[in-house]
Amino acid sequence: MSERLDLSYVVPIRWRDGDQCEELAAYLAGIAAACEEVIVVDGSVPEVFAANAAALGEGIVHVPPDPGERWLMGKVSGVRTGVRLASNERVVLADDDVRYDLEALGRAAQLLDSHDLVRPQNYFSRLPWHARWDTARTLLNRSLGRDYPGTLGVRRSRMLAMGLYDGNVLFENLELIRTLRAHGGSTVAPLDLYVARVPPSASHFWGQRTRQAYDDFALPARMALWLALLPLLALARRSSHPVVRKSALPVAAGTAVALAEVGRRRAGGVRVFPATSSLLAPLWVLERAVCAWLAVLQRLRFGGVRYGDSVIPVAAHSERQLRRRATAISPARLDSAKDVSVLRERGSAARRA
Repeated sequence: MSERLDLSYVVPIRWRDGDQCEELAAYLAGIAAACEEVIVVDGSVPEVFAANAAALGEGIVHVPPDPGERWLMGKVSGVRTGVRLASNERVVLADDDVRYDLEALGRAAQLLDSHDLVRPQNYFSRLPWHARWDTARTLLNRSLGRDYPGTLGVRRSRMLAMGLYDGNVLFENLELIRTLRAHGGSTVAPLDLYVARVPPSASHFWGQRTRQAYDDFALPARMALWLALLPLLALARRSSHPVVRKSALPVAAGTAVALAEVGRRRAGGVRVFPATSSLLAPLWVLERAVCAWLAVLQRLRFGGVRYGDSVIPVAAHSERQLRRRATAISPARLDSAKDVSVLRERGSAARRA
């Protein structure tokens, strides 16, 4: 890539400690050399914020979230702040574990010339057992449609025109995609736009199981399938018909493996997805069937899913709800040069403190 892309790269973070910032800083230094602007919106406590600022260095815009951005899903505060601060029309939003190479970054930027939102395909850069397990989810999503990545490319003008998006939901990426569609925006999700992701720790993986199952309340047909699966298998095992009794579980497992393998083979996915993940698909389906019921129990007990110190009741709004909201959108705040300057200065003051 001979010239820097006219692109803003936005990373929202909120960490309990700054131990992981050194690796992220090294990665972002490469991104900063390839695009015009990198913005890290950091909701960490002051001492961690200061440590992160020192690690990131001067070439990266490092600011706290706008104090007016208070949402149940804290990541959205960072995204909304970062989009408003961005100097470029083309903006890439990325979780702190996302790792673009220059080719994927350039292609995402190119697609933003003709679309309002670009939805890449994540894959794990390393494959410990839990990453292979979770990749089964990705493959099943790819077999029937598209996956939900930890990064999106957006056009800033479209985001501001639609008033950004609601942060009081759990499945915030789906909320963003649906909000943009509700406002008439165009989206593209190329299956072969592969972007690496660093796998979480095993403990973090286990901590996400019920929360990710709760996301499916935003996809009612899918949630109905997960909730029905265990009762149907139990009924089949108790069937008086011996063929049904003996074949139900193998047929269900074989279907899951076959669908996952279809997803793995689409758009050259065999380059980045291991065959073992297709074989693990039945176990992932069983996990989701169990966790779907745990998500229902959380909803009945707490009114939503527990997320940090909060409870989030809504997974994501339907496009019908969002289309109704679209008729009453007010212009986004914090878009004047003066307001952007104030927020950048707030970040500088926080680093000096």
